[in-house]
Amino acid sequence: MPNLQDLRRRVRAVKNTQQITKAMKMVSAAKLRRAQERVTAARPYTTKMMQILGGLARRAPDYQHPLLTVRERGIEAEGEERILLVLITADKGLCGAFNTNLIKAAQEFLRQNTDKQIEMVLVGRKGRDFFTRRPVKVRRDYIGVTGTGRVSFFEAKEIAQKLIEDFTAEEQPFDRVYLIYNEFKSVLQQRVTTEQVLPIGRIEPTPAEPNEALVEYLYEQPPDEVFSILLPKLVETQVFRALLESVASEHGARMTAMDSASKNANEVIDRLTLNMNRVRQAAITREIIEVVSGAGAL
Repeated sequence: MPNLQDLRRRVRAVKNTQQITKAMKMVSAAKLRRAQERVTAARPYTTKMMQILGGLARRAPDYQHPLLTVRERGIEAEGEERILLVLITADKGLCGAFNTNLIKAAQEFLRQNTDKQIEMVLVGRKGRDFFTRRPVKVRRDYIGVTGTGRVSFFEAKEIAQKLIEDFTAEEQPFDRVYLIYNEFKSVLQQRVTTEQVLPIGRIEPTPAEPNEALVEYLYEQPPDEVFSILLPKLVETQVFRALLESVASEHGARMTAMDSASKNANEVIDRLTLNMNRVRQAAITREIIEVVSGAGAL
């Protein structure tokens, strides 16, 4: 049985840990509020951009663009289908199963596509540390993008432009580009999402309302030129939104994990305190017995 001093030392250690977990929970709660506001503001932007592109497609039904090119590699095609997988994880831990679920989803994607040539782009230290030690070809990695909690659009734009270059390269272009990230649903729920970024899904023309007149707009540039500007912007926006969703999900997962850790620390403190009281009571009883025995011997 541990002595009284050891139990007191353990209680102090658990209380110090509990203070840390409570502080981390409060910090994550404050950062979560800001991250959630940015996610809420970014979602309608992507939706509205698709509406604009759909309206433009209605006026230019024969448009073509490299980012819309679907490459089908049949049996007679040379080489395997090439896929670029972008995994967005956190730079830090202590956020429950946040990183574990993402890594498992990436591993499952690799298992389901063993017949294809896959390379990975790793955003986040946890994903980088995991896959660099395994037989997976890593094309690039980005560290510190989400670690500060304040994702910059310029960093998302840099990542998206590299993906576009990989997809439109003249030599050995990738056939498809996928994103794996955690979509923020609530503080208690984050959903692992696998989303195809390139080629961009065929933009369907926005259907006209029954009584809506098709108004012809005068563009300074032709529709093809407008598409050449907006389609890369759409990819950049999708990457930026995925990073924002990941940051908000990370803070939500960390807030939940730290809350559970604080509650578990309370249970450990109560159990250790009970043991400490038992040890102290046993010591007092033993001393009383020794005193009584000594008095009786006299």
